[in-house]
Amino acid sequence: MTAKVLLFDIDATLLLSGNAGGRALNRVFLELYGVPDAFDHIHPHGKTDPMIFREMLDAWRPDVPPGPEVARMGERYLGYLEEELEDSPGFRIMPGVTQLLEALSSVPTLVLGLATGNLERGAWLKLRRGGLEPYFRFGGFGSDAEDRTELVRIAVERAESHLGRRVVPAEDVYVIGDTPRDIRCGKEAGARTVAVATGTTGVEELARHGPDHVFRDFSDVEQAVGFFCSLDR
Repeated sequence: MTAKVLLFDIDATLLLSGNAGGRALNRVFLELYGVPDAFDHIHPHGKTDPMIFREMLDAWRPDVPPGPEVARMGERYLGYLEEELEDSPGFRIMPGVTQLLEALSSVPTLVLGLATGNLERGAWLKLRRGGLEPYFRFGGFGSDAEDRTELVRIAVERAESHLGRRVVPAEDVYVIGDTPRDIRCGKEAGARTVAVATGTTGVEELARHGPDHVFRDFSDVEQAVGFFCSLDR
């Protein structure tokens, strides 16, 4: 029986950081460029961290060459993110997620990974804060590729290394996220897609982008587990 690879997005799919990332980036921009509240006008949904860094630079400091600055911003950001996550009053796990991951991780024909725009260290910081880190062993991250489609492909390669065999995305890989970009990039990488309307995009809008399945949320854990467990049949 062939194992199915489930690649989860993090923000608004598994958890909400309570805008810890936004506060961290505001601190970065104030420190490096003297611009307050720089993140407050950015729409980050479905984007990778490096894309967000570039967008902020384009908006506030177009005179600064983005190449070296993106790396410098990332380094500062991770330090501030760790501080902001420690005491983020709005931090929460999305409905049913912990129970869902616990159930899925016990199914031998399912393998859990990540496909997230977060820088890798930032991804693990967020998961650790929510107690979700133990459920995942590999992933594709914003620090691997600025383009989300490419980071999905990298996650698939790491799934292959983890499993010790070739993975066929069209048959074996499901990308799970809360934005149209998750759906589009999953499809572009050749994977199947599952959407969950726990972010800023509703069920109807997500469905218009043609995922293989749409959940309103994972609060009905039994239903969600049943769906994912049916994938190997």
